[in-house]
Amino acid sequence: MSTPRNDAAASPPGETAPVPEAEVTAQSPASADVPAANLDSLDDPAEGSGPGLPLAWRIVVMVLTLAGVLLVLNQAFLWDLGGFSMLTNSFLYFLLAAFLPIVFIVFPLRKKPTAPRTSVPWYDIALAALTLVVTIYLGANGQRIAERGWDYIAPTLATVASFVLWIIVLEGLRRTAGLVVTCIAFVFSLYPVFAAGIPITFLEGIPFSLPLTAQIHAMGVDSILGLPLQTAATILVGFLIFGVALQFSGGATFFYDLAMSVFGRYRGGSAKVSVVSSAAMGMMSGSAVSNVLTTGPMTIPAMKRSGFPGRYAAGIEATAATGGTITPPIMGTAAFLMVSFVGVPYGEVALAAAIPAFLYYWGIFLQVDAYSAKSLLRGMPKAELPRALPTLMKGLPYVAALVGLVLLMVVTKNETQAPFWVIAFLLICMLFMKKHRLTPRAFLDFVYASGKTVAEIVGIIAGVGLIVGGLSMTGVSLSLATELIRLVGDNLWLMLLAGAVTSFVLGMGMTVSAVYVLLAIVLAPALTTEPFVVFGETIAVNPIAAHLFVIYWATVSYITPPVALASFAAANIAGTPAMATSITAMRLGAVKYIVPFAFVLNPALVAQDSTFVQIVLALLTAMVGVYFLASSFEGFLTLNGRRIGIVVRLVLAAGGLLMFWPTTASAFIGLGVGIAGVLLAYVLGTKPEAAVTATATTTNGKAQS
Repeated sequence: MSTPRNDAAASPPGETAPVPEAEVTAQSPASADVPAANLDSLDDPAEGSGPGLPLAWRIVVMVLTLAGVLLVLNQAFLWDLGGFSMLTNSFLYFLLAAFLPIVFIVFPLRKKPTAPRTSVPWYDIALAALTLVVTIYLGANGQRIAERGWDYIAPTLATVASFVLWIIVLEGLRRTAGLVVTCIAFVFSLYPVFAAGIPITFLEGIPFSLPLTAQIHAMGVDSILGLPLQTAATILVGFLIFGVALQFSGGATFFYDLAMSVFGRYRGGSAKVSVVSSAAMGMMSGSAVSNVLTTGPMTIPAMKRSGFPGRYAAGIEATAATGGTITPPIMGTAAFLMVSFVGVPYGEVALAAAIPAFLYYWGIFLQVDAYSAKSLLRGMPKAELPRALPTLMKGLPYVAALVGLVLLMVVTKNETQAPFWVIAFLLICMLFMKKHRLTPRAFLDFVYASGKTVAEIVGIIAGVGLIVGGLSMTGVSLSLATELIRLVGDNLWLMLLAGAVTSFVLGMGMTVSAVYVLLAIVLAPALTTEPFVVFGETIAVNPIAAHLFVIYWATVSYITPPVALASFAAANIAGTPAMATSITAMRLGAVKYIVPFAFVLNPALVAQDSTFVQIVLALLTAMVGVYFLASSFEGFLTLNGRRIGIVVRLVLAAGGLLMFWPTTASAFIGLGVGIAGVLLAYVLGTKPEAAVTATATTTNGKAQS
């Protein structure tokens, strides 16, 4: 595996938490919105940006990482080392001093996918040193900044430092997240300078001079040091390092082997293994592209050998891997940012995301099962599969780590400290492992990988803060939400469609966290300010549901053309056409387009505003609805083993959609329509034996694509 990189690989573990999306082509997939902890190739000189670094620079990265982690531990556990406690702004500046220089050491000025970085150029050394000096200067003056209002009236040196930090943050964002999101952040950050001259009324804002804009960006509490960085510093760092530790200790291999032992023997077993292992992997990394690059090289060839066409195999992997961005307990960066925007503990966010994530994977699993039955595919030979109980026993540390993390968050309600306790547990377990033993060298590699992962996220988050700063500074964020409400009135459908399209379009060029931050300011307030009337019923949109809606639609771009980073990465592994693979992945992940609308209408699906019985009934009803939809999408009904035509597919789709509507009457009507579709399948459907020719393997045992 390999740590996330900006030029062609996985994003860091994080979306064990979240991470950045870089640019990806059909030949060269890049990072996604959460750092990837593909760590096994740390010493592989083929990795473009980090593993080829000289030992001296690797030591620098490790020293900065240890300093940054110690800083976070000091705040999280209230150690007050040295007998003093830091103000929040000083803490954030020192965090930037620890991790932002790593961006310039590890990530090159220009991407060179085929050339390892074997040295650090003088200009990157200068940028790293300048970053260190500026952030330490501002951190040392944190109390003066807060007490004397330097964000509005600052001495000359502080103003110069503000301009320098502004530029450094933008360059760090470019190296970690790409040029597109950097241009967007730059425009928003400069917006206060020309806001008064905008000819569109609701885009007019309070004007600021250029020096004052720089001061507020660098020393105010709503921009670089705003909610995104505060969340990253207090919560995200621990979860990112936990993701690295879990994968570094062999967690990815364990979850893959466990899925193989449980599902491998059943029809389409290799594809079901892909779905389940990617779901488990997503619980660690929260990153779509890194999930593909971690599990894909194992699952895609196995699926092709089992008889799945290459395009379908790649589509399954891409779709399943994308679920990592929405799967608790560790989701993407955006989910952690929700903590600050919604004002609830992260445990509540993770709980709310559990049912939608399950329904997403349930839909993929059912489609895979239907395709396997339709194509008469069998499971893998039992002799080739690992045994379930021995595999589970070997992986008890990983299971205990995930369960322990959830329990700590629920019981202690302290998501700041929880991941560090679990990291310590995993490192202790590694001392007794044979294959992943924690030797001094392994520990140093772990520190290096953690530093690179956290640095990438910090680079992105600090840059995303500029978007928040530009909008809040001018007051435009409020007017945008107000204008959106005025345009659609009380029409919830138009509001949701506008939000879905906007999230998707922005998701094609921005990281999920950047899209979320922007729409959390504009769309979420518009959805939650006033109740809506839908078909005669008054519906008040739950705030958590509104914010999750944005995240879901921002992540569909991973599998939806024309960008589809996860699909392109999987197609590259499978050797299939990128766009055709994206179309297949989009069909397999179709439930992801429907579920967000469902939980906005029915808060029970996000475990909000409902009793336990209502939540269980909503889940069971939705599961039946997903079955009808999956059968419709795949064109096969497993209940009676029949291929179905367009008429039956439309009937089943209608029944499935009605099952999501949050009323008892609609659920019964939907169930009735779905049952009618099942009965029609007996009359109009055909047995697969009469229709299937071959998706089987070729004579050399490899599946055709």
